[in-house]
Amino acid sequence: MTTYKTGTREEWLAARLELLQAEKEFTRRGDELARQRQALPWVRVDKDYRFETESGSASLADLFKGRSQLLVYHFMFGPDYKAGCPTCSSIADGFNGFAIHLANHDVMLMAVSLAPFAKLQAYKQRMGWTFPWASSFDGDFNADFNASFTEEQQREGGIEYNYRREPPASQIPFKMGKEAGDESPPVQNAIMTGTDVSTYLRQRPGMSAFVLADGVVHHTYSTYARGLDGLWGMYQWLDHAPRGRNETGMWWRRHDEYDQR
Repeated sequence: MTTYKTGTREEWLAARLELLQAEKEFTRRGDELARQRQALPWVRVDKDYRFETESGSASLADLFKGRSQLLVYHFMFGPDYKAGCPTCSSIADGFNGFAIHLANHDVMLMAVSLAPFAKLQAYKQRMGWTFPWASSFDGDFNADFNASFTEEQQREGGIEYNYRREPPASQIPFKMGKEAGDESPPVQNAIMTGTDVSTYLRQRPGMSAFVLADGVVHHTYSTYARGLDGLWGMYQWLDHAPRGRNETGMWWRRHDEYDQR
């Protein structure tokens, strides 16, 4: 049972004013982190990455679509997936609304996945999304930006994700199937993408930022894992709800899979 305390309006206001000071400090710290993020050195991208898009074959520079800045969401949708990752899908549900605002502020938002373009288009239509989504199928883009890995890397402990090296897959204690009683997101996401856990985890979520200056593309920033929390809109709302995130396992589904209420 959830525990809570009650009080008078005066007690609430005193506690709220104390919390307000902490919130203001948190906001100021966030502003400082953003400045540090923007101060990172730019790294020139010389490799000729190719993508499939609605406009046909495209280079990384083409993905900017006339803007000087590009934000790429590394969406987990591998070639062997039957459907996109439900967790990435819940994050991407927010993209439609603000992509148009970013595009009109010199920033292009683009999802990129390793699955073939036809798979992405079919899933995009199912989800009712309009934001641009490119396929890097058969290319090195996802691997070079630490969002896709090989079976050999996974088996031998060659995965470097979120700026640390992972142990071999055999040392990671994930069991497959609901019958194992494992409600962890990796297991449930694997089931919902129609794969096993190993196949599912060869793709990883992330966000990378790029800038186009004097005709040259530079990589400026990448973040992974919980560094994506700020992009996950529903959690920003839950953190303001009376019971917070209030979760013990994976409770979210794709938006077309919930029971209608």
